[in-house]
Amino acid sequence: MTTQEQYRRILSNHLPPQAVDWVYSYLDRHRVHFHITRQRTSKLGDYRWPQAAGGHDYHEISVNGDLNRYLFLWVFLHEAAHLETHLKHPGAAPHGHEWQGEYARLIADHAHCFPPEVQGLLARYVRRIPLSRPLLRQIEETLHHHDDGYRPEEHQTLDRLLAGRPNPTDIRFRLKSRPDMELLPLERRRTRWLCLEPATGRRYTVSANAEITLNQDN
Repeated sequence: MTTQEQYRRILSNHLPPQAVDWVYSYLDRHRVHFHITRQRTSKLGDYRWPQAAGGHDYHEISVNGDLNRYLFLWVFLHEAAHLETHLKHPGAAPHGHEWQGEYARLIADHAHCFPPEVQGLLARYVRRIPLSRPLLRQIEETLHHHDDGYRPEEHQTLDRLLAGRPNPTDIRFRLKSRPDMELLPLERRRTRWLCLEPATGRRYTVSANAEITLNQDN
């Protein structure tokens, strides 16, 4: 088996079949160093641009390997939009209008790779800039339905917990991946929440899509 075949086989374990060839070609065309990582509580993916002075001279993308196929592609498109923004609009804000436009274009181009029940949401999501955060949450929640053994009551996310709460900073919760850590939300920062661990006084940024459990005394 050639290296190319091995690479495609690895991608096919994480992506919808319709997306494998495009993702492989995209990574090859842009010389991207691509990493499939273990679960990270702080983020689902990451993009790093080439650093001329004392850094790396290549694009780098990582995506968490524990995501289902559709969420894996969803996160990959998010990070690819950062790459496209860096190439076309250097210096643009990380999630500004330029990035949102690139993300919307990539989603529209690959909407056929997602399950039918989410395609209508995708069409609405990419229709206008700025992109809709409520629609984003609805899309990601729908994509979670394809997790192995999915049960809605077991997939409480930080954003879903705090939506509509008048005093979210009064709520204590624990990350499913770190049940020993009790946290308080302080403020929303784009795609993450700044949280406080009362026991130590330390602050952490937690993905808005992180799965959590609510303390029983809330």
